[in-house]
Amino acid sequence: MKMRFSSSLAACVTSLCLSFGPSVSYAEEPTSAESAKPEAIELFNGTDLDGWHGQVHFDPYKLEEMSAEDRDAKIEQWTKEARQHWSVEDGELVNDGHGPYLTTDEEYTDYELNLEYKTVAKADSGIYLKGSPQVQIWDTTDESKFSIGADLGSGGLWNNSKGAPGKDPLVHADQPFGEWNQVRIVQVGARTSVWLNGKQVVDKAIMENYWRRDEPLRPRGPIQLQTHGGEIRWRNIAVRPLAAQEANEFLATRDTDDFAFLTDGETLNGWVGAVNDYEVTPEGSIRCRAGRGGNLLTQDEYSDFVVRLYFRLPPGGNNGLAIRASQDGNPAYGAMTELQVLDNTAAKYANLDKRQYHGSAYGMAAAKRGYLRPVGTWNFQQVRVEGSTIEVELNGNVILKTDLSKIDDYMAGSAHPGKDRKSGHFGFAGHNDPVEFRDVTLRVIE
Repeated sequence: MKMRFSSSLAACVTSLCLSFGPSVSYAEEPTSAESAKPEAIELFNGTDLDGWHGQVHFDPYKLEEMSAEDRDAKIEQWTKEARQHWSVEDGELVNDGHGPYLTTDEEYTDYELNLEYKTVAKADSGIYLKGSPQVQIWDTTDESKFSIGADLGSGGLWNNSKGAPGKDPLVHADQPFGEWNQVRIVQVGARTSVWLNGKQVVDKAIMENYWRRDEPLRPRGPIQLQTHGGEIRWRNIAVRPLAAQEANEFLATRDTDDFAFLTDGETLNGWVGAVNDYEVTPEGSIRCRAGRGGNLLTQDEYSDFVVRLYFRLPPGGNNGLAIRASQDGNPAYGAMTELQVLDNTAAKYANLDKRQYHGSAYGMAAAKRGYLRPVGTWNFQQVRVEGSTIEVELNGNVILKTDLSKIDDYMAGSAHPGKDRKSGHFGFAGHNDPVEFRDVTLRVIE
């Protein structure tokens, strides 16, 4: 029986399980909201298209810039067109190979998506995540597309740059035509994993922003089912939002070889500088004492390295990561840089220079904003320092990638004499606020 768009009752939702593997942590202090595992939400009820609208391949930034009236009119037009090409048959979502893409009304940040699809020869489809293309689905027997990777299989992040991790699937895992394919996607920030029929085809790769290559994916966005070239059927579509702890664990368990802990969860052994201005909490995190400050630095010095850590900001919190610092002076100027650790949402910081917000190389290079978790929630951050370049990845999003040797425009014209340092201490630059850090690990780049 074929049905077009109509109203429906909500269907029952089945909880889905997600596991990322073991991780080591000296300090586990998530709030109940951070550690809770939300249940899966059924996106397709098997009866009609409640919860979906139509949208063509369209720049979401331009859509956002429209007036509400113009945007609503555009979506209404696309949805009307979609009704001509999407239908429900026997509990399956069916597209005839044409028309706008089916797009969720809701938007998502960090989540697990499960679905099944079945397609035909010559068909070409995909799954847009946060409004950006795409997890690829295609006919892997179509020799005319072998030159662009069809023979490698479905499931890759096809719009990533040539040679970038995730662009090509790790294995060919497609089922023969006529059989259902099972897809599982986990996305935290831009870090994306894909399993096709139980085989991992993408392993925590960065999904590039198709619309703005120099920016991370948008902080949140819809899921879209793309189609062109042939019939495709979908069923059992469900999404499970990830709470902060689960999302952070997904990031922290990536490529952990050769990382060594700089914190032990009990003492400040191995640290020098303002040790009296910091404390180890009963839960094992390092916290700047309220009303105190100063620089807490590693005893050892480092040249090129990758550091990973969790941090938690109080309202209005301000701290910094000292990179290749000396034991004396202000890391913001005397070190290679101080990377800001800041509550961007605080009213008192509304009018800062853009090079003063979280993740920025203080006074030199501005980080992208909008990727911090809510104040009081643990964030996960990775910093890569190699030569004169610095990359900051916050909650799975690369918010800063810069070469400090090429910077000659400074905030307020203030010089940064330390920016060309080749080595130095790593640490925290406190500014009187009880900002917390935990599970700090570092890998030396040889």
